[in-house]
Amino acid sequence: MSGVTTRTREGRAPLARVPSGAWLRLAVLLGVAAAHPACGDSALSPEPGETSSGGDATTLLLLGSNSFSLPAPNLSSERRAPFFTGNAFFSQPWVTAPASTTARDGLGPTFHGRACSSCHFRDGRGEPPESGEILIEGTVGLGVLQPDGSAVPDPSYGGQLQPFGVPEVPGEATPILVWEEVETGAFPDGETWSLRAPTLVLEDPAFGPFAENLGTSIRMAPHVVGLGLLEAIPAETLEAWADPGDADGDGSSGRLQRAIDLETGLPAIGRFGWKASQPTVAQQSAAAFSGDMGLTSRFFPDENCPPGQDACASMPTGGSPEVENDIMDKVAFYGSTLAVPGRRNVADPVVLHGRELMRELGCTGCHQDQVTTGTLTGFPELSNQAIRPYTDLLLHDMGEGLADGLPDGEASPREWRTPPLWGVGLFDDVSGHTFLLHDGRARGFVEAILWHGGEAEEARDAFVLLPKADRDALVTFLESL
Repeated sequence: MSGVTTRTREGRAPLARVPSGAWLRLAVLLGVAAAHPACGDSALSPEPGETSSGGDATTLLLLGSNSFSLPAPNLSSERRAPFFTGNAFFSQPWVTAPASTTARDGLGPTFHGRACSSCHFRDGRGEPPESGEILIEGTVGLGVLQPDGSAVPDPSYGGQLQPFGVPEVPGEATPILVWEEVETGAFPDGETWSLRAPTLVLEDPAFGPFAENLGTSIRMAPHVVGLGLLEAIPAETLEAWADPGDADGDGSSGRLQRAIDLETGLPAIGRFGWKASQPTVAQQSAAAFSGDMGLTSRFFPDENCPPGQDACASMPTGGSPEVENDIMDKVAFYGSTLAVPGRRNVADPVVLHGRELMRELGCTGCHQDQVTTGTLTGFPELSNQAIRPYTDLLLHDMGEGLADGLPDGEASPREWRTPPLWGVGLFDDVSGHTFLLHDGRARGFVEAILWHGGEAEEARDAFVLLPKADRDALVTFLESL
């Protein structure tokens, strides 16, 4: 195997042994094992609105593989027209310019996918490849690390790898993931676990070697439900949740990512992407058009051709911009108004027990389980909704084991935005897998929890101490989301 090999992890936190003294401290702190019977607490009951994670924008129609693809049920019939137009431009492939399909031409010249749905199939989560195979449903960020801790685009390859090119334009390189089992251990009751992590291999670089001190970040495509509701969470709420100095002493020090809103030119709170690098659904959509498909828009008007890629720069375009404003707005409308799927089995005693464990372990310190949206201009359906997204949209230090090799805006390699958990229990139905975390390394919920470090280390260690029945109850709760 040839190419540039890049480690995507800089270290890992060993979990085979809970630190000396932590057993008693955590058991006394949480009282989890003694407080709850293994079969669930019959005194618990569902809370009002718990089934409807997205408020009135929740769909209670369970359609299996299509669970993420429905419009918010409170959209009027007139408002559904732009939803379905946006769906068409989200789902169908773009083509090389010039083409008779003028509304959909301009792909590339280099690109990662031909459609949004190439990575977000059925609006779901991307699947990582088998070991030694090509990364398709995720992207590779690139950056040359600077002495001050920042990063700049690779001078020959830019800020994101483009594996494919239109005819007469070479793709930049082929991204291969090689999986390695990096940690094994056992819970106190004897059940064993194993953790894996990827090594990235960049095969056959077309424009010479990558820069020295290259940093990379593997990011699988997330599911895209409820994005407009997340944009509608008031800035004041996010600012109140932020606690960068851990003033309350709870061990969590989430902080806001800051980005420039390209529509207004003003600083704004980042909300979208694995490191909260984009402030609005529209700008996140435009960044994907540019970075993943090589399509220009009013947000990103320049072709994605790094210096020295002459064939890329000489190709015809699909207009200026290639994603016309009306199309851009409808794709953003579609992404904003995809319904959140309703919860299942909310009255099951085991699910209720898992819900309480989630809270007692401290997981909801970051995965905020309840919030009310504010007024989102142009979206009355998403405004003033009581929602349960299980995210605070803040950056958190997740430890060296989950660090990638690349800073992103104000986010360090160790920091990640808390991903929303609504819909995670339907990943297998929609996307056919249960691989989790930013690079898909976790093969289910237990592995995802065991990878938590940094600010989440204490909650992770408390999970390790739980009896198996309690661990299973927490997983059963997550499967209900």
